[in-house]
Amino acid sequence: MTNLLELTGHQPSRSLADGEILIVQGEHGGDLFILEKGKLTIERDGVTLATVSIPGSVIGEISVLTGTSSSATARALGNARVRVIRDAALVLEQEPQLTLRLAGLVASRLEATSSELVALSRDVSLKSKRNVLARLAAALHPES
Repeated sequence: MTNLLELTGHQPSRSLADGEILIVQGEHGGDLFILEKGKLTIERDGVTLATVSIPGSVIGEISVLTGTSSSATARALGNARVRVIRDAALVLEQEPQLTLRLAGLVASRLEATSSELVALSRDVSLKSKRNVLARLAAALHPES
């Protein structure tokens, strides 16, 4: 399967200096970013959720796909460069290969999260863990 860097080769790049913010939590989203090189830290409410360092990793997809403001802040750790897809929702409507690849990545993340939730739920050594896991399960699979 073609990777995101290949699929977005015609899009512009943006260089980031150490500590430069790419996405601000709570601000309007709409753009999608593909890591070309370097590292980004992803933070939500002051808590570091992840460090992204694999070229081809996608950042900003949640706000683009849900049409909401950015759910996290993305900041460069050292110098970094990203591919920029402006007005990504429109681009995704026009480029089905890119959309399918992004959907596959999002589904893979959900599967990994669900698998981790199952593994954690088997470890019932602390009651508080069960409460946290119940909250996570409810967030992942809200009632319609």
